[in-house]
Amino acid sequence: MFHHSSSDSSRRLDVARKPGDAPLELSQLRTFLAVHRAGSFTAAARLLGLSQSTVTTRIRALEQQLGTPLFQRLPRGVASTTTAAELASEVAGPLDELASVTEPDRNEPAAPIEPVHLAGPAELLSVRVLPSLAPVLGSGVRIRATFGLAADLLVGLRSGRFDLVLSVARPRGRAVNAVPLADEELVLVCAPETAAQLDRTRLRSGDATPLHGIPLVAYAEDLALTRHYWRHVFGTRPTEQAGIVVPDLRAMLATVAAGTGLTVLPRYLCASELAAGELVDLPEPTAPPVNTLFLAQRADATENHHVTLVRQELLRVAGSW
Repeated sequence: MFHHSSSDSSRRLDVARKPGDAPLELSQLRTFLAVHRAGSFTAAARLLGLSQSTVTTRIRALEQQLGTPLFQRLPRGVASTTTAAELASEVAGPLDELASVTEPDRNEPAAPIEPVHLAGPAELLSVRVLPSLAPVLGSGVRIRATFGLAADLLVGLRSGRFDLVLSVARPRGRAVNAVPLADEELVLVCAPETAAQLDRTRLRSGDATPLHGIPLVAYAEDLALTRHYWRHVFGTRPTEQAGIVVPDLRAMLATVAAGTGLTVLPRYLCASELAAGELVDLPEPTAPPVNTLFLAQRADATENHHVTLVRQELLRVAGSW
């Protein structure tokens, strides 16, 4: 098995292994790296010029030797486990150097691989998505992130500007394939001094009347998050326009925490402020509304193993969000 150095907080894998352990076969490691980079056994088999059954046999043998699964089998392709990501970060460099010596065509400069163009809401990419993609960066993946509103980003996806888009709106049409990625719980929050002025008993009974006259801080003019929350909790629509519109949930959080108005936010973004008493969850409904996040890709997108790696990693980690 791999050994972890007690002085290494990142639990770096020691691929050299201890004396007495059976050595890892070079063919297995090459096959493993190809599957990790390609995101599927089929694509790896094409890259290596092998049959898919040979690729499967080698990976199973390597998993048995290591005593841990390396890939999670998905309906389309595979997702690398944490162990696989760590192993890839260690063996990729040495295997690539060896290939440059043993394979003549590798002596020619390789064409640069395009970065993965990933787009989504600023706060979601900053707080959830980009920190989750550290494992794939060890595989040579480069990422270029763009922030924006769902409608604009989906236009960019259809035109080929982006490879992957995270959207809080379900993409429509056959040109885009989208899968649900995660659900985020929504909360209606304000500062404690604002909450002290409100009849929260009526709010908890589903009556939104006490909120009249309190400025709304919203993400967009259409009040999408607010309307979703109002329908679910109060069974009605908000009757007032937004006092402040700012397309950044973190700016909305800071605004209401400073004592200005109220807003609807994903719970993950304001959990620490709620726990510290800096914000108040006003109605505290027993069944709060949720907002579904979608991961979208063009239906006719050309196969790109780096895009596949990012997509599969997001599908793997989103369940822990």
